[in-house]
Order: sequence, then C-alpha cells, then structure tokens
Amino acid sequence: MNTKSIAFLAALVLPLTLPLAGCIKDVEQRGNFLKPEMLAQLAPGEQTRQDVEAILGTPSTTAVFDGDTWYYISAHTTQYAFYPNHEFDRTIYAVNFDERGILKGVRKLDIEDGRTVTIAARETPTKGREYSFLEQLVGNLGRITTAGPKRP
Repeated sequence: MNTKSIAFLAALVLPLTLPLAGCIKDVEQRGNFLKPEMLAQLAPGEQTRQDVEAILGTPSTTAVFDGDTWYYISAHTTQYAFYPNHEFDRTIYAVNFDERGILKGVRKLDIEDGRTVTIAARETPTKGREYSFLEQLVGNLGRITTAGPKRP
C-alpha cells in the first residue's frame, strides 16, 4: 500500500471509531480491597486495634453507635457511556473488637446482605416565605445602587 491509501483509510476509519470509544464499558474498583493473605494474618483474641490497622489499613467506616466495629468496604462498578454507575459486586468485612480493643472476629458480608433503606419524604418546615423567580428578580431592583464609593 502506498501512503495515499494509508492516509485515506486512516481518514475514513478514525472518524468512525472515535465516537464508539465513548461507549466502552468502564469497570472500576472502589474502596478497601483486602487480600486473602492480609486476612490470614489476623488472630482474634491476640491483636489490638493498632495491630489490625497496621495489617488492613484504615477502615472505610466505623459503627455509628459503638466504635467496636470497623467496616472495610469494596465494590466493583461498571458504567457504559453516559449511563449511571451500576454496582455488580460488593464486599464488606466487619471487624469486631471487644471493650478492651482486642480483635474479637471478622465477618464477610456481600451485596445480598445489604438492605434497601427508604428515605423519608417529609420536609422540615421553615419560617418565612418562598419567592418566585420573578419576585426575587424584581425585589432586588430597589437595592441596586449605581453610585460608586465616595471619595474624600
């Protein structure tokens, strides 16, 4: 093939393939992925919080009402083009400590262990009134001044 043929093919193929590049599936890993060898180092009844943090790292979150449970959360998500993210895999390790801070146990949870939480539709009432866009626009007309700063 000569250079004119290659340039012609490139000019034909490139504009057709670039729009398709945005449609490629994007798979991401998010969170704290714990390796099996890291989990194998844990010894319930023998290690403290500091020991566990040195092995596993900082937890993703802790229990809300008691600090005796740490959660290491990881997920795989995928996204096509402009569509929203879809989570297809989730792993949560719940690390429990006793009141002295000694490792009590580790539980593995996955996406099936999750629960759907419905958000309350109630609204907190506020004092005052709500202005429409036009009221806000017209309401500011009397407050605008064109005079610059006064000079002595």
